[in-house]
Amino acid sequence: LWHYPSRRPCSMSAALMKGQTGRIKRAWPFMVSAIAGPGGAFSSGRSPPPSAGMPKIIYGTAWKADKTMPLVISALAAGFRALDTACQPKHYNESAVGAALEEAIQTGLCRREDIFLQTKFTPLRGQDPDRVPYDPCKAIADQVAESVSVSLSNLRTAYVDCLLLHSPFREEEETLEAWKAMEGAHDNGHALRLGVSNCYDRPTLETIVRKARVRPCVLQNRFYSDTDHDRALRAYAAEEGIAYESFWTLTANQHVLADQAYVALARELGVTPAALLFRYCVTVGIMPLTGTSSEEHMRDDLAAASAPPLLKAQVQTVEKALFRDH
Repeated sequence: LWHYPSRRPCSMSAALMKGQTGRIKRAWPFMVSAIAGPGGAFSSGRSPPPSAGMPKIIYGTAWKADKTMPLVISALAAGFRALDTACQPKHYNESAVGAALEEAIQTGLCRREDIFLQTKFTPLRGQDPDRVPYDPCKAIADQVAESVSVSLSNLRTAYVDCLLLHSPFREEEETLEAWKAMEGAHDNGHALRLGVSNCYDRPTLETIVRKARVRPCVLQNRFYSDTDHDRALRAYAAEEGIAYESFWTLTANQHVLADQAYVALARELGVTPAALLFRYCVTVGIMPLTGTSSEEHMRDDLAAASAPPLLKAQVQTVEKALFRDH
């Protein structure tokens, strides 16, 4: 119930009749946040505030093929509570992620409501032509609906915590058609949040933000020098309340490992150079993906994500090494 200022409880409709629309709009996000379950799960399927229930670090499951299930179980056992996958057989074994999560839940390793589970709708151009998980001859909206249905079946869950558009379409109209279909998945409770991946063009992101009925909560991009590490785009996303996830965080930034000041800082903090980069990301508000197959590195990455934020001078040392070409 909306508690009207007269201190008499009343229904939402009654409050609207009393001219409280503006106050309701301002208070509503906090009311929604208050009813979120553990991990930000919403039984109603309504979208939570962008920062509600978001993880600090995510275990990525791309390119693991038949090793996906044991690696996901290892990641959950190490303490990861966020998983990223996609309905894209070309690069992901989504059903193995679901099997691993099911086994982890059945053995008491975790609960579904504690897991931030993220998958993606991948447009046709990003699919293996011989393994498209939806009917490629159907309209984009139907492709999205079929992809989401396949994902829920693969992952053995009634909902995902976040559904990403794996990449914008070349045509704005098609991107918005896909987004509208994703909004349908949100409306029926199958996707608690929506987001977009591989979107490096600010006007494209602005168009989605401006025209979407359900605004994006997440932007997931490759974190590398070719795009200036998305510094301008990340600033825009922050202004719009959009969380930023990074992938290829280590792979695309191997040059930091040759920077003496950076390596010295890692040694001073008692962490690996790789873990320092993850700690930096969390400090500046980036949620990094890590796809390590090493249990030791899994523990290192989790420790980095939960460590105290870096000091300003330490952030500057990392950024001097990271942004050296810019």
